[in-house]
Amino acid sequence: MSLRREFDCGSSGEKRRMTRAAKPEPQRCHWAQKPLMAEYHDQEWGRPVHDDRMLFEFVILEGAQAGLSWETILNKRENYRRAFDNFDAAKIARYDGHKVRKLLADAGIVRNRLKISATISNAQAFLAVQKEFGTFDKYIWQFVGGRAKKHDWSNSRGIPARTSESDAMSKDLKRRGFRFVGTTICYAFMQAVGMVNDHAPDCFRYKPTA
Repeated sequence: MSLRREFDCGSSGEKRRMTRAAKPEPQRCHWAQKPLMAEYHDQEWGRPVHDDRMLFEFVILEGAQAGLSWETILNKRENYRRAFDNFDAAKIARYDGHKVRKLLADAGIVRNRLKISATISNAQAFLAVQKEFGTFDKYIWQFVGGRAKKHDWSNSRGIPARTSESDAMSKDLKRRGFRFVGTTICYAFMQAVGMVNDHAPDCFRYKPTA
């Protein structure tokens, strides 16, 4: 498909017909068709993340997704950053009852008392992991041996909801006091932060995940 546009040549009064070929849409994983999902897929999903603040953001957002769609959470992402001090774990760990009531009244986020409470306790557990390991990054990437795992599923519809690695991660996170970290949530987290590459083989992001 191409876009055809006509341009006046100025003083000559002649018209030239110029054909510009529209840039074709790249082949993406089946779930990344809507604009917001496509942008997230192209720019973030599957790219290795080693920044502690960003890793904590994904821990919280993946937990917030429980029972909802990821698109719903992406639509609220900027509201979450505003409401939760840009995912500053040290600040969130000190939230009190007044702050919780304020969050429960915030229509820009998922107003679920258990999820909000879990965000606070997860921040406290996150800080404890940082203290023990130096960084959360060092701790969390050990579940894939420090390197991203590249899967070779025939298509993105055949990707599993959990793996032995996500089982181990979930078990250890729960032991450390984290909540909303079931194995399926952990696997979604692993996909998001690039611990596994689950782009479909025909997806243009299948190889360039670094």
